[in-house]
Amino acid sequence: MGADLLPRSILQQYDLRKDVWALLPPMPTARYDANTHLLANKLYVAGGRQCKRPVKAFEVFDAETRSWTTLPSMPCKRSYGGVLWDVNGRLCLLGGLRQGGHQSSKFTKNVNIFDTSQGCWLKSEETVAMKTKRADFASAFLRGRMVVAGGLGHEPSALDTVEAFHPQKKKWERLSPMNSPRCSTSSIVIRDRLLVVGGVNQVPSSAHEILYVKEEEYL
Repeated sequence: MGADLLPRSILQQYDLRKDVWALLPPMPTARYDANTHLLANKLYVAGGRQCKRPVKAFEVFDAETRSWTTLPSMPCKRSYGGVLWDVNGRLCLLGGLRQGGHQSSKFTKNVNIFDTSQGCWLKSEETVAMKTKRADFASAFLRGRMVVAGGLGHEPSALDTVEAFHPQKKKWERLSPMNSPRCSTSSIVIRDRLLVVGGVNQVPSSAHEILYVKEEEYL
């Protein structure tokens, strides 16, 4: 988004050795707050917003050919969701803020999965929704499980709830809540531990916590 608050389609690449920026072919769909993920040499860009309204655009940039390809649109318009790749190489979009009726936005707990090998989205009956509707949360793939933590929901303040998807039981299960409820966090997985840093809960937070999924919880 530029100074005029309009979405941009710009794609730039930074070369650390040369300390220079290079322009790459622009995205087919201009937007901001999109979900991105890198798989091999391909950059997937899903959803986002245009003038505060979510979009369903789903596109991929091939770094080798330096070209964009438009993929089947997302099942629903959403932003501020989680993006993960499962063990089968499928793109998983979790929760987020979707476009409701009369241009209102609603939190969702839906899970949408894109099969890159088949080039299509799985049907809704083939996926399992999260327990809690949430957006702007931390998400990670931890010891074979999709994990989501915190975020915003229908409660007046940020969420502290944490849940993980059990692939064998095919259901989401509650894990220990965060000590500090918050959204807009940064997160990273190191040595099978999910580190959730900073965020916001009414005011900016300096909290940092670590989640470790025990072996018995994993099995």
